[in-house]
Amino acid sequence: MRILGIDPGTGIVGFGVIDVVGQAKTMVDAGVIRTPAHQADEQRLATIYDELTEIIETNKPEVMVVEKLFFTNNITTGMSVSQARGVILLAGEQAKLKLIEYTPLQIKQSLTGDGKASKQQVQQMVKTILKLKQVPQPDDCADALAAALTFAP
Repeated sequence: MRILGIDPGTGIVGFGVIDVVGQAKTMVDAGVIRTPAHQADEQRLATIYDELTEIIETNKPEVMVVEKLFFTNNITTGMSVSQARGVILLAGEQAKLKLIEYTPLQIKQSLTGDGKASKQQVQQMVKTILKLKQVPQPDDCADALAAALTFAP
């Protein structure tokens, strides 16, 4: 099974693609989609949609796992990330992918056994599970891989 994990954002969207064959989990592709801060929202959303659509076409996942939005005190950031999540979900739906959503707590719990685990603990588990030489960078990329691993059997 091929799983695409997404860590949504407006400036940076993390993505990670893994293959699961039996108990083996392997990283296929990972990275980030970046949008310039000075661009209008509609241009940033179009970039996210276009680049994510290309990632889906290239990697051909069966499932897309998207981290649910965790609100902070900054409502403006929350709104723009919500818009990005909408575009991300649309790209997945149009590609006819099975769409799964997990909260950050669910992802931390799944990978480390502790819903309050640090970002570093989660990243180390991503590195260990996927047998990588180093933690994927930037953080958004590692977070996307963590989301994909949460769905992996």
